[in-house]
Formats: sequence, C-alpha cells, structure tokens
Amino acid sequence: MDATTLRGLIAHSDLHLRLAVDEGDLAPGALDEPVRWVHGTDLADPTPFLTEQLVLLTTGTQLGDDAAEIDAYVARLGRAGVRGLGFGTDVVRAGIPPLLVDACRTARMPLFEVPYRTPFIAVARVHTEAIAAQAFARRSWALEAQRAIALAALRPDGLGATLAELARQLDAWVGQFDAAGMLIREHPAGALDAETTAALAQDVARVLRRGARAGSSFAVDDTPFTLQTLGRTGHLRGVIAIAASDLDQEGRGLVTSVIAMAGLALEQGAGIARARALMRSGVLQSLRSGDTTLARRIARDMWGGLPAAPVLVAAADAADDAVIEWLELRADFERGTVFFGRDDEGLVLAATPRAASLFDDVARRFGLQLGVSTPVPYAAFARGVDEARTALVRGTEQVSRFDELHGSVLSALDTETGRALAAAALAPLDGHATLVETARVWLAHDARYDVAAEALGVHRHTVRARIAQAQQLLGVDLGTFPAQAELWAALQAVSPPAAPQTPSR
Repeated sequence: MDATTLRGLIAHSDLHLRLAVDEGDLAPGALDEPVRWVHGTDLADPTPFLTEQLVLLTTGTQLGDDAAEIDAYVARLGRAGVRGLGFGTDVVRAGIPPLLVDACRTARMPLFEVPYRTPFIAVARVHTEAIAAQAFARRSWALEAQRAIALAALRPDGLGATLAELARQLDAWVGQFDAAGMLIREHPAGALDAETTAALAQDVARVLRRGARAGSSFAVDDTPFTLQTLGRTGHLRGVIAIAASDLDQEGRGLVTSVIAMAGLALEQGAGIARARALMRSGVLQSLRSGDTTLARRIARDMWGGLPAAPVLVAAADAADDAVIEWLELRADFERGTVFFGRDDEGLVLAATPRAASLFDDVARRFGLQLGVSTPVPYAAFARGVDEARTALVRGTEQVSRFDELHGSVLSALDTETGRALAAAALAPLDGHATLVETARVWLAHDARYDVAAEALGVHRHTVRARIAQAQQLLGVDLGTFPAQAELWAALQAVSPPAAPQTPSR
C-alpha cells in the first residue's frame, strides 16, 4: 500500500483511519495527491509554520462552536496547501464536530478520523517509512537504469540503443534532432502526431539558433517536453527531446548521464566523420580520374559498395556538416545505393535511378540547389560530374537535370576553356560595362535597335551609337550574323543572362 498519498495512508489497516467526508464531495484526485509530510498541531492558525503538500493532525482543542471561525480555519489550511485534515477523536472531543465536517465538505478538503487508539506519531511514522521505501525503490531503479543504459551504449549503434533504453526506462517518447533541427531518431517510432512533431521541431530550431548549451521545458497542447542540447556552446550538435517535464531527481540524473554519453559519442563521431569525409573525397577523386577498381574496393569495405551502374551524378556548390550527417545516415540506411563526397568545387552525389528521390529530399530539407546528370557508367563518371555542374549552373529549378536543359550545345561553353576564350574575345570591352549590357540586350532582341532601346529605356540612336562603338573596339562587323553569334556565345560563356538593367543615358 502506497502510504505516500492520503488514500494509501487512510487505507493502511494498522492505523484504523476513517474518511469522514464522502470522496464524491472532494476535489477530483484529492486523495491521490502526493503527501510530503504528516504533522500534528492544535494552533488556531498554524499556516505560518506549514509547508505545502502536508497532512495536518489535530485534536480540535483550538476549535470552538462558531461555524464562521471553523470555516475560516479550514479555508486557511486550504490556502496553505494542506492536503488533508486528520481529527483525533475522544481526546478532547467525542467524535468529529459536525461543523468541522460541514466546513471540510464545503472546502472540498479531505477529513478523516484518527481514533483514540492510534497515536499521531504512528500515522507520521507509517508515512515516513513509506517515503523512505519509495526513495529506496527509486534509487534501486536508478542504479538498474544506469546499468541498462551502459549496456545499451556498448551496442553497435550505441547512441540509438541508448536513446531507446532511455525511452523504455522513463516510459516516455524520446527523440534526437540533428544540428539542422531534423528529427533523425525517435523511440517509440511514430508515437507523436504530425502536428505535435512540427511544433516540437519549431522549438528545437529556436534552441539551436541561440547556439548556447541549455535545458528547457515547454508543452505542445497537453504534452510536456524537456529539451537538452548536445555539444558545446557555439557548436551544438543537436537536441534530445523527452516527452516529460516533471522528472524526479533520479529521472533527471538518468537523463543527465545519457546527455553526457550522447555528447561524447557525437564528439567522437565527429572525428570519425572527418576521417570518413577524407576517405570519401579520395574515392571521389579516384572515380573522376577513372580508377574505378580502387574506388570499388574501398567503397565495398567501408560502405557496402558503390551504387549499381549506371548512376545519376548530382552536384551542389556547398554542403555544411548538417547535410553530411544526414547523408551519412541515409547512406547507412540504404547501403550500396548512395554515394557522396566533397571536392574543391563542392558536393558530389551518386545514386541509382531508383534512388533518385534522394536528390529532391536533400534539396528540400536543406535548401540546396542541385544539378543532376544523365545516367552514366563509372567509366564516364567524370562526364557525369561535368553534366551535373553544367545543370547546376544553367538550370533554373532547385533540382535541375542536364537532359532537361535547353540549348545543350551552348551549355558546353561552361568550361574553363570556353570561359577563357570568351574572356579573351571580350577583353576590348573591359571597362565598358554599358556597352557590354547594351550588346547583350540588343542581341537578345534579335539585333533590333528599336526593341532593344525600349528594353533599355534609351533612344534607338543611343543603342545604334553604342553598338557602333562596341563594333569598333572589337574590330568586327556586327552587321553580320556570324559576328553577332560569336559575340552572343562569348557573353553566354562569361556569365548567364540576367534581367536587363536600364543604363544611364
């Protein structure tokens, strides 16, 4: 019997206590609230000396026969946080005074009889022993829980197993968010609905934006959450979220140990991740140079092999650590279907056509721009990278595909050689930005002076004069189509077309 609540205390058979007010007249759950202490006093106003969650015992010496005074006495006890009132009968009064019963019923406060044969000290002792037994049980639980957590940490997926064990021990949902605020682990899976998960992710994002180590509690609707950051201030590696807020000392101690272990695991994982990144970069270099034998051997031993050919190659200008961590998890989950690595130009990914949704996923999650090649064998991997980078530069979509580009012949100008030739051809116009922009707009409008003038917001004679000056500096006849085509191609190679800006007159 749990004597740490009033219900358990009254139900203790050795004490012979009796509830004097029907439970239906009490506040809901009043008998099941935790009781911190049991104390006896006959003071008329003991409230200055009381603490909350107390059960008070009295013989009624201080009580008269004035209903208003008794009502005020009970009201004071309620405001002081008294959980219940025990009345010792046949010491000063025979039975419980009816006025006191009425006052407790009105205030919805539990009132129980302590018979003459039951000393107040016996009631207090039973409660104290129950508190001690509960504390011992919690300490024993904490030791067993710490042991289970330590064993979980030794498993291959130490961090994931540790979080799963924490969820089991606390009987609560536990989730891990990465440095980008993405939920990457949860136990039990799918326990939160989509709306709660989205609201939780917003709070996690706010915590990560602050960049400081912290713990916080809040609620989403009726679900309480505790958040604990992972990593050090200025370099947070994620957040552990627990669907619980009112943890006792043992529960908080268990969470603290898991947070420490998780932080250590992530820091150690960072070193391993750096080594993996260097290995991936080496494999990528081997693929680009055509040494597929070495690349396949390393990939087979490290990641379960390369994706089956032909592969789609994707390229992005840059990718931060959060992107790489997410890709590592994806590659580990879908072994042998995804490869990625970084070089001096940015991020390169490779996937089977069936796994091409990876490109859309990573672009959407992290706001990346990607270019994607046509399917290529590994012998043509370098061509796949070139196609992907061309699609990245020339495409207009978040994920642009090389085979959907218009003007694919002209896109071949986007090479170091093409840009060098174009820069040399346009060198006479260096320092003449107005002439360059006028020529670009004029050519874009089929070399028509009147339409170009309208687009630029100048007179057609001004456009004609500028084109004549550009023609003189370039030493070509821009009245011929080949010269116009050569100039337009050079302008395309130097930089993609932009929205025309009106130059000064």
